[in-house]
Amino acid sequence: MKKNGILNSEISKLLSDLGHTDQITIGDAGLPVPDGVMKIDLALKLGTPSFIEVLEEVLKDMAVEKVILAEEIKVDNESQLDAIHQLVGTNEVEFVSHEAFKKQSGQSKAIIRTGEATPFSNIILQSNVVF
Repeated sequence: MKKNGILNSEISKLLSDLGHTDQITIGDAGLPVPDGVMKIDLALKLGTPSFIEVLEEVLKDMAVEKVILAEEIKVDNESQLDAIHQLVGTNEVEFVSHEAFKKQSGQSKAIIRTGEATPFSNIILQSNVVF
C-alpha cells in the first residue's frame, strides 16, 4: 500500500503514464465528459471533494508546463481563479471560451470529476518533463 501522495490507483497510473504535452482535465460536477475520454469520478456529494483539494494533490505529483481555463471564470468565479493562481504559480495560463474548453477537454487522457458545485471550476493541465 502507498504511504503517501495520491492513493487513487486510476489517478496514480494516469500521472505515471503522462508524456510531455499530454493533457488531463480536472472538472466540477457538471463538466460533460466527451465520448471516448476516460472519466475518473471522485464526486461523493456536491462539494466533496472540492476542485481545489483535488487540484492541489494532483499538482504535487505532476510536472505542469501550461494550464487552460475557461475565460468565464474571470467574472463568474473570481475567488476560485485566485486560488488556482496561487497553486499553479509561474506556469503559463491560457484562457479560452467555455465552449472551446469543453472541446479541448476531449483531447485529455482523462477527466477527473470532483464534487465541486461552483461555476467554471475546471482546468486542463498540460504535462511537462521533469528534466
